[in-house]
Amino acid sequence: MKKNIVLVFLVLMIAFSFISEGIASAAAKGKLIVAQGAETTTLDPHKGGSAIFVNVCITMYDLLIRRDREGKQRLALATSYKNIDPVTWEFKLRKGVKFQNGEPFTSRDVKFSYDRMRDPKTKYPFRVFYRGIQEVQIIDDYTVRVITKKPDPVLLSRLAFGAFIVPEKYIKEHGDEYFAKHPIGSGRYKFVKWAKNDYVELEANENYWGDRPATIKKLVFKTIPETGSRLAALQTGEVDIATNAPPFMISKLEKNPKIKVVSGPSGRVIFIGFNLTKPEKAGPLMNKKVRQALNYAVDKQSLIKYVLMGSGEQLATPLIPQAFGYDPNIKPYPYDPEKAKKLLKEAGYPNGFETQFATGSGRYLMDKQIAEAIVGMLDKVGIKAKLKICEWGEYEKVRKSHKVEPLYLLGWGNTMSDADGTLVPLFFSKSRYSNYVNPTLDKMMMEARYQMDPEKRKGQYSEILKLIKDEAPWIFLYQQRDNYGVRDTVANFKQSAGSERMDCDVLRLAK
Repeated sequence: MKKNIVLVFLVLMIAFSFISEGIASAAAKGKLIVAQGAETTTLDPHKGGSAIFVNVCITMYDLLIRRDREGKQRLALATSYKNIDPVTWEFKLRKGVKFQNGEPFTSRDVKFSYDRMRDPKTKYPFRVFYRGIQEVQIIDDYTVRVITKKPDPVLLSRLAFGAFIVPEKYIKEHGDEYFAKHPIGSGRYKFVKWAKNDYVELEANENYWGDRPATIKKLVFKTIPETGSRLAALQTGEVDIATNAPPFMISKLEKNPKIKVVSGPSGRVIFIGFNLTKPEKAGPLMNKKVRQALNYAVDKQSLIKYVLMGSGEQLATPLIPQAFGYDPNIKPYPYDPEKAKKLLKEAGYPNGFETQFATGSGRYLMDKQIAEAIVGMLDKVGIKAKLKICEWGEYEKVRKSHKVEPLYLLGWGNTMSDADGTLVPLFFSKSRYSNYVNPTLDKMMMEARYQMDPEKRKGQYSEILKLIKDEAPWIFLYQQRDNYGVRDTVANFKQSAGSERMDCDVLRLAK
């Protein structure tokens, strides 16, 4: 493993040596370019389901309530809210707001948006967060009520996460397909162009309703999956911000006086999922002892130390410590290859077995290298995992259709800072992101979702996490630490608290 890290390091060094520092930054021309390891698969805010997607949409679209870079909820298109009764929330809406095509924003747009994102035909991956909404009522042009099926302790957090507001009239006139190619929102930036597999270009909305309009004329999200190329572009000034800077490159980047590295713990958990929706394909993985064996077979501390070089914290369950419901008393599976072999023998696989393993490349910090190292660890206990490196857009499709390989590497961010924001989408049987079915767990999660007593709810999540750890529907890995390379052309950059989201709304070009 150490040899592989050294080889990757040398390849990147060679790549940097062939590229000159002489290319002028686009920021000097009023444009800020953010390089990411993957691209969004859609610009329709009710169709996508990744942090890459949210980074783009949060600049173009508004919500009734937003989270700021510190993770606090702030009023946006709503000016106030109150509980009429335990299941009824009333929101007063901001007057004078217009969508980017000039259409006025009213309560009709809120009802249309919330009904649209809850419609199974829309296939919104985050729909699972809004299953508890019973009805949306229009009281008048600037008053709307959200009725939930049961009292919901985290409704406001849900609405501040992915409940983007879209224009009813525009979509009804042109249709979903047209809207996806010509998106219209009410945010600080408006859509200009999407060159597939290359970049999304936005420009400042000159008619933005808020008191803090965009200060950057053009904002570009550029897709550069290969880590060396992405960081080379940062070094030369072709891009202003680069995500997922590998830890072994941080000291090199910091030697450049025009670059600084901004690091911090993310809200993202990285894991190996098991696709258990198709027993004939999953094979041995349908056996709980086999899944537990794989958890014992993977040395998470070595992954963190040698591959991530410290940019991660081992996890025992799907929750990071910052999330409500996290239980510090649940300890991680230790590295114990002999215990793994013993469990495999008990399960009827004394000589191991063959399987398939999928991962993206460049989407998460050192994801390809992590997957390669895990293949080697599994091999030591007799499990031959054939690794498949996937293009992110295609990877998204096969995962959401439950056709992904039996093992797959994925990350999940939780800006809600609540157990519900991770457990329900990833383990609830009817979620598009879940490849695990357990009716007992489904019932437990729904009971916790609507429990209004915080202490009782915390106890419920402790029991849920113990069950999940024992069932081992994942190989539990680590909380990722994010590293951003930022050039001196950028001012006011800061990692958003508890998430992978970049708060581009407050970015500005350095003078």
